[in-house]
Amino acid sequence: MTIKGVLFDFSGTLFRVEPTEAWLRAALDDLEVPLGDLESARAADALERAGALPGGVSPVAVPAHLAELWAVRDHSAELHRAAYTGLAREVSLPDPRLYDALYARHMSPQAWRPYDDAAEVLAGLRERGVKVGVVSNIGWDLRPVFRAHGLDPYVDTYVLSYEHGIQKPDPRLFAVALEALGTDPRDALMVGDDRRADGGAADLGCAVHFVDHLPADRRPAALRPVLGLLDEPHEPPVSRQHSPAVLPAPGRPGPCGTT
Repeated sequence: MTIKGVLFDFSGTLFRVEPTEAWLRAALDDLEVPLGDLESARAADALERAGALPGGVSPVAVPAHLAELWAVRDHSAELHRAAYTGLAREVSLPDPRLYDALYARHMSPQAWRPYDDAAEVLAGLRERGVKVGVVSNIGWDLRPVFRAHGLDPYVDTYVLSYEHGIQKPDPRLFAVALEALGTDPRDALMVGDDRRADGGAADLGCAVHFVDHLPADRRPAALRPVLGLLDEPHEPPVSRQHSPAVLPAPGRPGPCGTT
């Protein structure tokens, strides 16, 4: 069966967020808050352990008072902001303005880098007449990131959890994207880095292909196999690059929020 539509996750699949140290440094510089290298490194490490950077690693432990909020963080922009600024506030920072500045920074196109093969693969799909959708658990509009990096012309539809009040792995979110593409689930492939969240597409009958959630410089060509899957039979409906178990991709603690 020929694939007619491909759905992609955003963070950890097509794009990678900047390292926590760079994220913090950008906010410090923007507010002109002085902080020495050692103190900055310690604060960045604490923020990373807290899981405060959307698209970064998951929290080591979600504080009890944020647990309910964390579970539904991608249902709306307000919940997403509250969850992540709440995690950031678990870390003592030298200026209270930094918590909002950090959240604002992660939404900027400058905070994101496309994986090296993202443009090549998206362009290859367009050349073959394959429709493309982006399906993301997220609390903000990622379209400006795609436009800034020149990838927007390759995307036919964006389906973002906060705009629908549904988050992956709920199959309804994938169904919205497939309807927008006019593609039958049996003719579609979902590409993502989170076996639980992105694997929800298999419930509709989509094939699912996984990549590792790694820094961009450690994952130069993991998307290229997608082009080779277009004309392959995909029974059973889950096609996996690594282990078939529904587990976080190897080599990472798991994506944090934005998927």
